[in-house]
Amino acid sequence: MKPFARIMTAVVLVALFIGLSAHAAPVKAAGVTVRYANWNVGTEEENNLQRQLIAAYVADHPDVTIEFVDMSGDGRWDEKLTNYAAKGELPDVFMADGMPLYIKNGWTADLTDLVASDADWANVPAVLQGAVTHSGKVLGVPAAQFVMGYFVNHDLFDAANLDAPAYGVSLDDFLSAVTAVSNVQQGVLGLDEMEPIIGWYPNTQDANLKWFSFDGAHMNYNSAAFKAGIAKAAELMPITWQGLTDDLKPNFKSQGPWELFLNQEVGAKWDGGWAVPGFASASFNWDFMGIPGGNQVMVTDILVVSQTASDVAAAYDFAKWMSFAAAGYAKEAELAQAAGGTPNRMPVSVTPESIALYMSFVGEKPGLQQALENLTNSPVESLAKIVPGYINARWEGKPGIDIGENKDVNMWFMFANSASGQYKYEDYSAQLEEFANKILDEALAELSS
Repeated sequence: MKPFARIMTAVVLVALFIGLSAHAAPVKAAGVTVRYANWNVGTEEENNLQRQLIAAYVADHPDVTIEFVDMSGDGRWDEKLTNYAAKGELPDVFMADGMPLYIKNGWTADLTDLVASDADWANVPAVLQGAVTHSGKVLGVPAAQFVMGYFVNHDLFDAANLDAPAYGVSLDDFLSAVTAVSNVQQGVLGLDEMEPIIGWYPNTQDANLKWFSFDGAHMNYNSAAFKAGIAKAAELMPITWQGLTDDLKPNFKSQGPWELFLNQEVGAKWDGGWAVPGFASASFNWDFMGIPGGNQVMVTDILVVSQTASDVAAAYDFAKWMSFAAAGYAKEAELAQAAGGTPNRMPVSVTPESIALYMSFVGEKPGLQQALENLTNSPVESLAKIVPGYINARWEGKPGIDIGENKDVNMWFMFANSASGQYKYEDYSAQLEEFANKILDEALAELSS
């Protein structure tokens, strides 16, 4: 589709989409102030797309004032929220970095009744609804969703007289293709990095295992599927940036794996949907293929409505506008179009209309469209935001292991160095699984008590 035609299509779709999804605000008290904290609003001078979207909401709701909470200064996001909570000044709506902490502290409003009769909520994929549900209660709303997986440079495969792996490709055909296209002497790699393989590979062997072997309750670090992923990552290392020796790196223009794709030096790059606007400058034909077998990983941001909000219904209505409201997404698309850009996110309320609206900005990318039409069984990558204990079970926990001169290493070390030759992963896999799942069980029990 030519650029002008895409723009005109977007104009028509925005108008149609707004008409199909009129924003019905719940009844709320006059003169409501909603205090809002997010890391994506930039400055007043920048007036980025998010601020414009907020202004559009206020224009449509003159009885509502949105007050930006100052989250600058030292400290992590959750430390700043904790400081506000201690003063009795928790924001009414805020971006979530650690849902388990908020639930434990009693900060989250129960939105179950509000979403139950919400037509837009019915179109939010079940995996995203589940991400914000704890003990049967909806305690947040998905603020954004992005598919994650492999983006493929079709031109590189064509030049090598190979079939480019497309959405739905089998595991064996994918591995054969990226291996065949790799030619490090000519400055071409099959894959950009090796670490993502450990995350997605177990799911191709056992559908019950989602991202990084999580099955909904536990990590399966000792499973055959996860150990196969560890082995496969090591096997494929020579066709990734991590496999390049210093004498081979001069064959590449790129100074790191993040540059490979746009420099046309990699067949398949692991990335998320947030990268799509940046690919608009690509001079080659590309598409999204997700992960082998016709699936993709999902990443989500989450907004929380505070239990202490003076008007929870009003806070929810605003949070919905900024997250899964069909009308809010249509407005964001309209604003992005006026600025000559692309919406910051993919639709959270996923319908044929919202997919068509997003794709009108992206152009003809069949794999990307197929992914958006097939989100039902997507593994969710954003586990650190939603699973109690996950950060320690995946990265920071120390299972009591010494590796050579590296004493008392953490979980991250054990996975990041699994192909280093310093140790055999299978010698430690049972210990890692037991350690991780003890953490998860204790964290869940503490949260539920």
